[in-house]
Formats: sequence, structure tokens, C-alpha cells
Amino acid sequence: MSLEYGIMHAEICAMTDNTRRINHTVISLVVGDITEVNVDAIVNAANPSLAGGGGVDGAIHRTGGPAILAECLKIAAAQGPLPAGKAVITGGGRLKARHVIHTVGPVWRGGSSREADLLASAYSESLQLATEHKFKSIAFPSISTGAYEYPLNMAAGVAVTAIAGYLEQHQTSLKEIILVLFNRSALEAYAAALKASIAA
Repeated sequence: MSLEYGIMHAEICAMTDNTRRINHTVISLVVGDITEVNVDAIVNAANPSLAGGGGVDGAIHRTGGPAILAECLKIAAAQGPLPAGKAVITGGGRLKARHVIHTVGPVWRGGSSREADLLASAYSESLQLATEHKFKSIAFPSISTGAYEYPLNMAAGVAVTAIAGYLEQHQTSLKEIILVLFNRSALEAYAAALKASIAA
């Protein structure tokens, strides 16, 4: 799934419905299993306890093995529950990805509890950690759209805007950002958000 991209002269360039280039980083959308992606880091939509759970969180812990949970519990013991919008990093255990960045998205409460700000922060904080570690590739799930019930179309818009905003405002080592989505409907929602961000 890893791709090689050269730097283009245009700062922002539309490529296809499912890709966009900003500076030297390509954002791409795929349907698939994030635990199978071979990148420097995958992002886990974690819960505040960092103790594992269902959905993407459970799949990452099951595939990655107990080493990831052991690191998570050590972090939680040292600093307490991870607030929504924040991120921490562990090794990747048995995953193809070398590291896991754990972030907590907001629970949807109707949109009046800073959900959009917290969701955007989950993406930007994860990207900042990846930049600090000089990663070249990272994969995200659709944060908060499962058990936390953030409406998919709205979450897609926040995600794409947050990622694009980070890339436009920061120098980063990242060459590739993949959004790994759970089905075709999710892909279409994120593709629409990506298209809208190009037109904006």
C-alpha cells in the first residue's frame, strides 16, 4: 500500500477523487483494514483509559499483541486518562506498522460540546507526534464515527480540513497520509470532503 511520490512545484494539487497533494505530502483514501497497512505509524481511535476496547481499538490490540497494551497501561498509570483531542505513541507490537499513535476522539453530543474542535485536535496532535518522530507515512481510521457516533459526513469534513490545515501550516517529514475507511459509504463521504477542500 506504500507509494512513492516526487515533489511537485504546485503547493496544492488535485490528483484524483481519492487523493490530494499538499506540498510534498499525498493524502489518499482507501477501504481496508488498518491493521494490515505497512506504514511508520497507524492511528488508533482509543478510549481515555488506553486499555483497549471494540472497533478499531480492539482490532489493533488483537493484531498487535500484548506489548501495545503494556505500553498503553504504563502511559495511563503515569499521566492518567488521555483527554479527547490528545495523542500518545507506543510501539507497533506485531503490526506491520512500526508504531501506534493513540488518540481519543470526542463522543458526539449534538455538536454543541466542542466536538469539531476536539476531533480536529485528535488529527493534528497525531500528525504533530508523527512529525516529531520524523515519520514518512501514517494511516488514520475514521475517528469517532463508530461507538462515539460522530456523524460520518461531518467527521469526514473535520478530518480532511484538519489534515490539510496541518500540512499547509507546518513543515513535516510526512510524505504519505492514508485514511483507511471501513466501507464504500465511508470512502464516498471522505472523497466528497476531499473534493470540497480542493474547491475551497
